[in-house]
Amino acid sequence: MGVSCIIPAYNEAPRIAAVLQTVIGHPLIDEVIVVDDGSSDGTAEVAALVPGLRLIRQSPNRGKSWAVSVGIEAARHELILLLDSDLLGLAPEAISDLIAPVRSGQADVAISLRGNAPLPWRLIGLDYISGERVLRRGLIGQPQALRALPRFGLEMHLNRRLIAARARIAIVRWPEVASPWKGAKRGRLAGVLADLRMLADMFRTVPLHRAVGQIVAMRGLAA
Repeated sequence: MGVSCIIPAYNEAPRIAAVLQTVIGHPLIDEVIVVDDGSSDGTAEVAALVPGLRLIRQSPNRGKSWAVSVGIEAARHELILLLDSDLLGLAPEAISDLIAPVRSGQADVAISLRGNAPLPWRLIGLDYISGERVLRRGLIGQPQALRALPRFGLEMHLNRRLIAARARIAIVRWPEVASPWKGAKRGRLAGVLADLRMLADMFRTVPLHRAVGQIVAMRGLAA
């Protein structure tokens, strides 16, 4: 099965090049699609300098859920690899480890557990809102449905579908990979506000008490 790598990006010019250098030419990835979500810092221009990818520019900024839907519509292959554009320490081996369980049929979806994931997620062995996943198109559903989600409701929505399908989940530990805190990218106050907006979107998609249920159900589905 071919693999389409979809990278939604918003104002990640300082970081996206390192991610792209890891995925371009990877032997298990058949295409790389970057969806620039109305960036104002030159993210699209950085991506445009990297050969071997498809760059889609959307404007105005509509949020991650919409950007991913655009990438899925453009993707040509059955397996979808979702990657955040700001990852630090990402290596080709980490990508291979994430793809392998799904491609081999051992799992229906693979989800990363980064080295700097919040401590509770590391203790329970699951980052249920991780943005790095490999799964078949059928588990995602129609791309248009993603556009009705809050801007950062994607992962909670996907969790809901995985649980309904009783999908086998592989948790892939990425001890060397980190996602920078929003405060480090935007400043402390702006980072806190961004985190609060993200949490509000998440819990508009799935209420808090049901989010706890998602964690329990996903742990039970872990392969």
